[in-house]
Amino acid sequence: MKILLANPRGFCAGVNMAIDVVDETLKRAGPPVYVYHEIVHNKHVVEDFKGRGVFFVNSVDEVPPEAVLVYSAHGVSPQIRAEARSRRLREVDATCPLVTKVHMEVLRFARQGYTIIFIGHEGHDEAVGTLGEAPESIVLVETPEDVEKLHVPDPTRVAYVTQTTLSVYEASRAIDALKKKFPNIKAPPSEDICYATTNRQNAVNEFSADADVVLVVGSKNSSNSLRLVETAKSNGRVAYLIDDASEIDLNWLADVETVLLTAGASAPERLVEGVIARLQDAFGATVESRTLVEEQIHFELPKSVKSLAVVSGR
Repeated sequence: MKILLANPRGFCAGVNMAIDVVDETLKRAGPPVYVYHEIVHNKHVVEDFKGRGVFFVNSVDEVPPEAVLVYSAHGVSPQIRAEARSRRLREVDATCPLVTKVHMEVLRFARQGYTIIFIGHEGHDEAVGTLGEAPESIVLVETPEDVEKLHVPDPTRVAYVTQTTLSVYEASRAIDALKKKFPNIKAPPSEDICYATTNRQNAVNEFSADADVVLVVGSKNSSNSLRLVETAKSNGRVAYLIDDASEIDLNWLADVETVLLTAGASAPERLVEGVIARLQDAFGATVESRTLVEEQIHFELPKSVKSLAVVSGR
């Protein structure tokens, strides 16, 4: 068996920053540290932080007054920030800068009097936070069929933004439908789907032609990981989403000659290494790296974590 190891894969700059934020917050403030929702959508990352005194909450009411609250990489709505301030919480913002960019676009379009169409997945943490920026002016759609059902106050004053972790193909279908229904629709100044999501999908598109099966390392609630599976399947490949090597059913790979291995943007590289080790043990697999593009993007730690006072003795 040959493993085609896709690059880029795994952690993006936003995930690296978010994890570094929680690490640094633990160093400076000490446990307990509270995080609003999962810091990133990966169960191994979350479980590791839980073991170090991090509590993941779904409501600001779960956080004791004056405690430290970290906002996840997916961002939060202004309402959550207001609730945190009313409880005198020490806020640390780990929102990915690319998500913040979409929030700023929503606010600008709302100020200009547009009805904003948000292309995304209902209930996803990023979608909830973005919709909360201008709830009176924004509508969520997921599919071209949703677009057909839209009714807006002024069809000449419509703009759109997208969730950063969408399938490029699915987003383009919704955007095409919007442009057909609203010929004057205003687009964001630059692409909203993040570079890492696009690069990982493009790598699967490029390399899956040479593979029999595609394995995607990522958690079930990771939007960008699910999109990688969809991308592989759209190319006619059998594809599986696995959290780690323990979830591999070796029967999937009986008589398989080539496996494309990749990972969602919130999956640690050690999990990829675990999959390689299992396939080497079970099938004597060899590894061939395939690189589509090298990623050089890095995000600095936000001021909100740098401004935390260091607890004496830490």
